[in-house]
Amino acid sequence: MSRLHRRQFIQSTLATGAAATLPVRSLWANNANEEIGVGFISCGGRATGLMRTFSRIPGVNITALCDPDKDRLGGASKRFPKAKTFTNLRELLEDKSVDAVVIATCNHWHCLAAIWAMEAGKDVYVEKPLSHSQWEGRQTVAAARKYGRICQLGTQQRSDPMQAEIKKFLHEEKALGEILSARVNRFGVRGAIGKRTAPMAPPKNVDYDLWLGPAQSEPLYRNNLHYDWHWDFNTGSGEMGNWGVHVLDDCRNNVFLDKVTLPKRILGGGGRVVYNDAGETPNVHFCYFDTGNIPVVIALSNITAGSSSKKSSPHPGPGSGYMAFCEGGRFEGQRGRAVAFDKDGKTIKTFKGNSGNGLHQMNFIEAVRRQDASILNSEVQVGHDSTGWCNLANVTYQTGETFSYDDAKQVQKGSKLWNSVLGDMDELLKAHGLKLDSTDIKLSPLLTIDPKTEQFIGNGAESANQLLKREYRKGYEVPEFPAST
Repeated sequence: MSRLHRRQFIQSTLATGAAATLPVRSLWANNANEEIGVGFISCGGRATGLMRTFSRIPGVNITALCDPDKDRLGGASKRFPKAKTFTNLRELLEDKSVDAVVIATCNHWHCLAAIWAMEAGKDVYVEKPLSHSQWEGRQTVAAARKYGRICQLGTQQRSDPMQAEIKKFLHEEKALGEILSARVNRFGVRGAIGKRTAPMAPPKNVDYDLWLGPAQSEPLYRNNLHYDWHWDFNTGSGEMGNWGVHVLDDCRNNVFLDKVTLPKRILGGGGRVVYNDAGETPNVHFCYFDTGNIPVVIALSNITAGSSSKKSSPHPGPGSGYMAFCEGGRFEGQRGRAVAFDKDGKTIKTFKGNSGNGLHQMNFIEAVRRQDASILNSEVQVGHDSTGWCNLANVTYQTGETFSYDDAKQVQKGSKLWNSVLGDMDELLKAHGLKLDSTDIKLSPLLTIDPKTEQFIGNGAESANQLLKREYRKGYEVPEFPAST
């Protein structure tokens, strides 16, 4: 069957509803002869997992591998010996055997790699968070529109069928009544990353200029180059961009049905405490989001429950998930499962999911085969909006000054929920001999955002807006697209 006829067959099958009677894998089998060549930009830990997933999809061939770390590239090449290897992603993007790319680099590379790929005519699966700064996320969305490419963000829980069940329960059936407020959690211990007395020398097996890409060349005082870049604002987005994007995306999806792109106002704070390491990003972080309707708070911690504990600190609800407080009870959701409670705390319904792994990547490949971005479960605009909450949350930390309860009292709607988060954070810090109202913890002004321009306005806007776009290294500038301005 030709490429055109096969695509027409699948589209007509789905349009008539016949697909509902066919197992997903039977559709894949019918379409497996239309092979898709996939190139991997990065061969690190997350990329390795994605290689396994994509390689199991019928009709997908991993045709190219790229990493500035020759050791990681060599390891991936042993697993996929037929794939071409590159240290420079620009060379991979010139390869005609590559139809689509999977980007699992450091955060600071996500947008530029995606834009270059779409300019080269490739479709893109890019890991979360979409962007390292809000401005470059807008450019990535604009690039997808300009070049007409498929671009999916790797927030895989979007492809879990459980999500549709949750939205039906909360919004169509209104089984718990109106949603009044929401809390998002991320509590997970991460250790210190070290603090050298002299800067790290880049490993000899790494092309460090390519590894840096758009990021500034700054001395590194942590112990390891890889992974711990998450906790350096030059290359990463902290835990807010690492795990926060998943749980905030769940909240946007299931609580707001994606109708709220960005909050209207945000207040946040936190600190990097306990470890005295080389990390910059907060390991205690909390924010209030004023959406104009349902208030949302997030509480995030990477430290233990106390100086003598190895466990995460106590918290209400799931450690990595969200709670929707409703007229008739509360709903608690997290990756792969959820539960609804009535006002008395009695369980009234449970939900079981599969986290979306596998299905999310299949969704991307199906969109590539059909060249139809409308079927994506986490299209680049959706990914940009969810990532935006994280970018703004990081801005609050970076613009913050010494915490004070008087400044924290600016929250009115949702103040009870906000005060609960502040109480949780204070108890956690006390377990380490610290306290919330101290120089260890910062708090931002109450910042106002124009969701259309994605710019701050009013009090504190000047300093906050400076953090919406980074300074790019020469030769690695993210291009600006007129459609995004």
